[in-house]
Amino acid sequence: MISHSDGMLAAAIDAARQAGALLRTYWERGVVAEYKGAIDLVTEADRASEALILDMLSRHFPDHRFHGEETGENGGHSSHVWLIDPLDGTTNFAHGYPQFSVSIALQIDGQTELGVVLDPMRDELFAARRGHSVSLNGRPIRVSVTLDLAHSLLVTGFPYDRQTSEHNNIREHQAFLMRSQGVLRAGSAALDLAAVASGRLDGYWEFKLNPWDWAAGILLVQEAGGWVTDEQGGAVDPKPFGVVASNGRIHGEMLGVLRQLDSLRTME
Repeated sequence: MISHSDGMLAAAIDAARQAGALLRTYWERGVVAEYKGAIDLVTEADRASEALILDMLSRHFPDHRFHGEETGENGGHSSHVWLIDPLDGTTNFAHGYPQFSVSIALQIDGQTELGVVLDPMRDELFAARRGHSVSLNGRPIRVSVTLDLAHSLLVTGFPYDRQTSEHNNIREHQAFLMRSQGVLRAGSAALDLAAVASGRLDGYWEFKLNPWDWAAGILLVQEAGGWVTDEQGGAVDPKPFGVVASNGRIHGEMLGVLRQLDSLRTME
């Protein structure tokens, strides 16, 4: 017998796969980007992908609420809220770089209960249910076993206001680059978190994110045995600020670097 949560996860997977196929169609014919801010892009593909996901999920769950990156929040007052990033990595997509994803998460009473992240270009689907399992194309995944920061491969991203804000992750990037084996900047927060969950990368940090950026990816990392906190070591706040995710073994070192830099910034 299929449980209600299994049915919701199956619906999310179906929506992600169909949105991914739609994105590939746009990718193959090319898209024209618009600007939501100075360097914050949006494309017709973002909007079409979100419309498709909203249509599919709302038909399955008409009483649920939905919060999409492009359309904002809609629905009633249900405790079930779907967080949708229809195209995470729009800048990559618009420039023809094949690193982008679809991210869908369901929160119930503020807690993420299931998450799906799809890489349409590699046909890789990451899926998790809280307390049950996490998988990549149906196969279980786990975080890495790297023991220390010095031997770690990390990934990060930079905020859209990096040209005007002092808190732009430049210092942090330099500090981690000097303390680790390397730091990547891949351009999709959801895929960055999926890479930590699958053990491909050891740690991730980024600032000024929104819930649709991290909700699904955080659950992937947690269910794969990793740790996720804010930059101070507390619970991740729904407000757009910091996320730190790791295999758990290097988490203390990562937080130590961030706290040291925060102290120096306060003293200036």
